[in-house]
Order: sequence, then C-alpha cells, then structure tokens
Amino acid sequence: MSTPRLLIIQPDQDDPPGPLGDWFSRAGAELDVRRPPVDELPEGLEAYHGVVCLGGEMGAEDDAEHPWLAEIRRLLAFASGNGLPTLGICLGSQLLAVACGGIVGRGKSGPEVGPALVSKRDVAWTDPLFAELPLMQDVLQFHRDVIEQLPPSAELLASAPLYPNQAYRIGRCTYGMQFHIETTPEVVRRWLAGTPDAAEYAPADAFETERLERLHADLADTWAPFARRFVQLAEGTLEPAGHRHPLPLA
Repeated sequence: MSTPRLLIIQPDQDDPPGPLGDWFSRAGAELDVRRPPVDELPEGLEAYHGVVCLGGEMGAEDDAEHPWLAEIRRLLAFASGNGLPTLGICLGSQLLAVACGGIVGRGKSGPEVGPALVSKRDVAWTDPLFAELPLMQDVLQFHRDVIEQLPPSAELLASAPLYPNQAYRIGRCTYGMQFHIETTPEVVRRWLAGTPDAAEYAPADAFETERLERLHADLADTWAPFARRFVQLAEGTLEPAGHRHPLPLA
C-alpha cells in the first residue's frame, strides 16, 4: 500500500496545520504544505490522495486583496468533483462552499468565538468520519463570516444554535467544518492579540490558560481519531459515505 499524500493548503501564516498535521502524520500520511502566495499551488491533484484547506482571516471571496483565493477554490471544486477526499476548516470550509455553489457572508449575529460544542445531525451517525464522534463535540470557534447557504448537494452533519451550518458533506468524501480543531493555546492567544475585540463575544473565561489547555486536550481526544479516519479514507482503507454492504441472506 502506498503512503497517502495529502496537500495541505495554508492560506494564512497564523493558522498552521498544528496538531492536525501531527495527527495526519502519525496516521501514516505524507504532508505537502503549501502557503500561498509564498508557495505556488499545484496545477493539478494527480500526485495527491487528499486535500485539506485550513483557515485564515480573509474572506472566502476577497480576491481583490488575495487573488490566489480563486485558485484555491478551483482546486477544491476539482477535488470535490473528482471524488478526492477533501476537508475544509473554517475559511477552508467557506472556500469549499463557495466553490461548490454555496453562499458565504458576514454573520448577522456577530462573531462566533471561543470554546464551544457542536451537535451531530441524524445523517452524521452513518457518515464514515463523523459516526464515531460523540453527540456533542468540543471545537474552537473564531470566525466572523458564516456559510449562509450550503451548496445544493451538501448534507448537514453538525450544527449549533447561533449558526447552523457547522459541518457538511458534499458527495461521498468532501467535508467542510466551520470550526477549528487544529489550534494550540498559543495560536488562539495570537489570534486574540490580533483581534482583541473578539473576546467580548466569548465566554468570560474562554481564554484563561486552564480553560484553553483543557479544551485542547479534549480536542485531541475527539479529533485525532477523526484525522486518522480521514487518512484511511485517502488511502482507500475506509469506505466513503454511501457505501452499502450487502445484507446477509436469510
């Protein structure tokens, strides 16, 4: 079996792969991290078994300031359309949504910031990546823009009271997650230092050291197995969504 190779697109220098990259590597994946515009994006995806797009402070359609976003959307649309396992996180999920026909805009209820829980929807219980997650999963929220309308073919996998479109699947193996699972306490503090007004939208103790450390320990417990399943999906040892085993004959 060949080593699964993942293209990791990092749109913002302040949102590195972090623990998520470590979980992918421990699961046996080889990572090719590209940081546009410093790093050139590949023209095609023939050399990869999966694609992951991380977060960033820009908007999903801020092409005037970040013209390379259009190329990211093109790659995500190609990956999704060709059945390549794909995962978008926060901005990555918004770029994926726009690339596949969804709508992204500024959240009308303000930013969603800090440690939070999202809940699985019914379809998630039969999804190869989400089925084994707990009903309520710990996540880290840090975003102003939201997915207002999912792509036409998307299925909602997880939701939250403020903004419902928290996680979704397109087709059999394309996933978007509005929240973060790749952070560290240091990364979160750096984001907060750059956007100090964000703290007013978070719980009072959201960024205290003990709370952040506990959150990230919980993230590792929940999402490291998820990352392993994504690698298994990329290498072909985990069946994508929609696969049905035949029932035994009576």
